[in-house]
Amino acid sequence: THPGSGDGRSEHAREGTRGELMFYAVVRAALLGACKLWFRVSATGKEHVPSEGAFILAPVHRSNLDFALVLICTKRRMRYLAKDSLWKGEGFWAKVFTALGGIPVARGTADREALRTCIDVLNAGEPLVMFPEGTRQHGPVVEELFDGTAFVQSRTGVPIIPVGIGGSEGAMPKGSKIPKPRKVTVVIGTPLEPSEAVGPKAKRAADRERTTEIRTVVQSLFDEA
Repeated sequence: THPGSGDGRSEHAREGTRGELMFYAVVRAALLGACKLWFRVSATGKEHVPSEGAFILAPVHRSNLDFALVLICTKRRMRYLAKDSLWKGEGFWAKVFTALGGIPVARGTADREALRTCIDVLNAGEPLVMFPEGTRQHGPVVEELFDGTAFVQSRTGVPIIPVGIGGSEGAMPKGSKIPKPRKVTVVIGTPLEPSEAVGPKAKRAADRERTTEIRTVVQSLFDEA
């Protein structure tokens, strides 16, 4: 979506202002500092994260902490998909999440508007975080993934950076209110480059293959982490 399209999402596709980028940097420093202090978070494979240009960061998702823990991957502002209820009322928090680069998504549905916004964000050269599992899952096994991550890659031609996060579920499992001081390790894998598939049918098949590959690679990184 683009500014002026009148669909209510256009502001989420635009690039950040200088003030928003500074705000993100301050919030990132505070959150990452807390994660290093409380969870002793460390990362390996940071050399795999591009220093410029767009990419999709694709982490395993076991805790509400994951969005903050992956901040260790890069200093660049990364855009996040977040449940659209966070923007309800258009109040203070809606402005904060927008300033931080959040993209509202309707959970549990194929939110085409959110996918279009993701594509616009990547085409503008910004990094994007997409949890391939959709929502938080439980346990050591990466189950079936949504095709959204592969779909967005095939429409933008950007690399996918797979990420395993070990220890976040123990630090703050689903239903927990207070995080425990558990050690967390982030393992960043080598980029998955886009396929060369041409045509709608070939692209759909390539998307399915890529989704299976993401699952395998993320599982391996999760095990390592």
